[in-house]
Amino acid sequence: MQLYKYFVLICLSLVLTNCGDTNASKQTGLSIKSKAKAFTLGDTLNLSINNPKQLNITSVDYQLDGEPITADAVLNNITLGEKTISATVTYDDKSATVSMPIKIYNNIIPTIYTYEVVNTYPHDISSYTQGLEFHNGELYESTGQYKESKLRKVNYETGEVLKNVNLDDSYFGEGLTILDDKIYQLTWKENRGFVYDVNTLEKLSSFNYGKSKEGWGICNDGETLYKSDGTEKIWYINSKTLTEESYVQVYTEKGKIPQLNELEWIDGKIFANIYHRNGVVIVNPKTGGVEGVIDFEPLKKLVTQHDELDVLNGIAYHPERGTIFVTGKNWDKLFEVKIKEK
Repeated sequence: MQLYKYFVLICLSLVLTNCGDTNASKQTGLSIKSKAKAFTLGDTLNLSINNPKQLNITSVDYQLDGEPITADAVLNNITLGEKTISATVTYDDKSATVSMPIKIYNNIIPTIYTYEVVNTYPHDISSYTQGLEFHNGELYESTGQYKESKLRKVNYETGEVLKNVNLDDSYFGEGLTILDDKIYQLTWKENRGFVYDVNTLEKLSSFNYGKSKEGWGICNDGETLYKSDGTEKIWYINSKTLTEESYVQVYTEKGKIPQLNELEWIDGKIFANIYHRNGVVIVNPKTGGVEGVIDFEPLKKLVTQHDELDVLNGIAYHPERGTIFVTGKNWDKLFEVKIKEK
């Protein structure tokens, strides 16, 4: 219980709202009947139809977010978050569709992790860090702020900038990731991402976002790109077409986790910075379920304190070393850490 309270305090602003009434048809009086409107992964639905006018119902077809389900479906192998159950009811050679909103929460309490600092390196205090990633042992960084946004290749041990590209003043740089020798860099509100050659930092092309709200963080699993937009959603982007195909909503067993920021793919999980929380959640990319949380709040006290100092943001996995590198916006230090269960 103590760990759970600690978890809630450090990083999670949970939104626990009720799901509202069923969307009953005024003409037929039909509505979906359920014992609950909030479920946990693994629960059974147990659906039925309210039929106050005693219509002669001949069939009922249920769907969950457009996919067929049964009335007694078990909620396994499914993504979390806000969903819609609909039912197409056939009666007297007629049909009516009614719907009901539900929420699905994760079925585990996240594991609490801490860290051990194994090395500390210099970091450009003027860099408003948005994205951080290693490629072939070399560190790449994306920074933000209008008229100050950059894409950089950095010697992480010395802090020396090896290559630098300034973004146009009209763009606010956000996260980056590297796939197939290409760097994908997001911008914030401009609905635009850029693609660069990883070796030269030459800009190759650009792409527009789809339904996602904004550009915040991005990572990849070697095939698919994953993008955060400042909400609880992580979007799946086809790396060939650069189009958004679907998304997961990041939820704990109690509620959603908004303001997902910088992302990093580590051993099959997505590590996501939470804006303003100085913490990282470990997300199952298949369900959106939060499986762990890391409190990095103490690191902020180890950097030079100044007026422009901002929150933790920037997490990069070094697979050869088996360590994680983290920094923050306008931090003068880059920390190499090992994660361990608290």
